Amino acid sequence: MNDDPARLSSDLRVALTRAARRLRTQRGEADLPEGQFGVLAVLDRHGEMSPGALAEHERVRPPAMTRAVTALAELGLVAKIDHPTDKRQVVVRLTDAGRHEIAETRRRRDAWLTCRLEELDADERATLAAATEILVRVAAG
Repeated sequence: MNDDPARLSSDLRVALTRAARRLRTQRGEADLPEGQFGVLAVLDRHGEMSPGALAEHERVRPPAMTRAVTALAELGLVAKIDHPTDKRQVVVRLTDAGRHEIAETRRRRDAWLTCRLEELDADERATLAAATEILVRVAAG
């Protein structure tokens, strides 16, 4: 076991990146690009918001968010509604179809990961369970 933090950091970064990339290939019925799925996930987690607030949250430029919201609206996954206090703006709201897309994407990702974990023995799964707790702490810091 290598306890050199620099080497562990490099190995862990590569492993996490590969796992995350593989998970992102598991998509819902709409087969959304990851950025558009991210918009749905933000709306699911934080509720309706303006395209500007979404752009800020996702750290993208407003024109890119406008394109993403328009594409999602055309698919019926979000709705643009009048802003309650500023009629020059809109607010983006998740639709039932958008909620379904989120649930289906998460279900497929969980199913893929469950299949991979079933290939491991009990000790390996226990190690991953312990590592998950540690990763949650690392990510929070």
